[in-house]
Amino acid sequence: MNIPDIIIAVDGCSSTGKSTYAKLVASHLGFLYLDSGAMYRGVTLYAMENGLIGKDGKIDLPGLEKVIGSLDLHFRREGGATALWMGERCIEKEIRTMAVSSYVSPVSAIPYVRNFVDDKLHAFAAGGRVIMDGRDIGTTVFPDAQLKIFMTADDQVRARRRFDELREKGQNPSFEEVLANLKERDYIDSHRETSPLTQPADAFVLDNTDMTLHEELVWTLGLLQGRFGILC
Repeated sequence: MNIPDIIIAVDGCSSTGKSTYAKLVASHLGFLYLDSGAMYRGVTLYAMENGLIGKDGKIDLPGLEKVIGSLDLHFRREGGATALWMGERCIEKEIRTMAVSSYVSPVSAIPYVRNFVDDKLHAFAAGGRVIMDGRDIGTTVFPDAQLKIFMTADDQVRARRRFDELREKGQNPSFEEVLANLKERDYIDSHRETSPLTQPADAFVLDNTDMTLHEELVWTLGLLQGRFGILC
């Protein structure tokens, strides 16, 4: 395959399978996969562990702003995948808990947090051949990305996927709790003042409510062929 050095931006609501999809495409194309949501979850985990989020959910904004510049969050390649590290500690498992999910949307709405993550992502994506997923990748982080995809799916289907994922990881939330968290995150993400979740005007919409991962990959390969004239 002769794939150009492009950036593929994948946006969409929570639990649409953006990360799983982007990892699959990255593996097939030999691209570097970057999970922007993991970066925001990493900042949230740090804030939780260092007393910067109170039991009432209130964020110590001055305290977080004071330390964020020195926060060492970075991706490392492990085999064919990437994992998020905080210093010398891999935090992939910790950032996927319901506790972190409960606070990640308000933390990610903070302008200086978004600036911090954007700077990190730009550095990682230098040179292209990257696929990155999040909620504002095609609108704010990489508005000039050569290919933009916006993922969507039915609310109940998204909640069921997230519920099953958490159960597989040994967590035991109720389905109603997961669905409520998903809807709350959707609302916060789409109504925040800084870089709200919106569908880029030039994005291709991928509704995967009734699609398998293989069908999503086939759809993408057809898109690449039509857009760039290449067979993958």
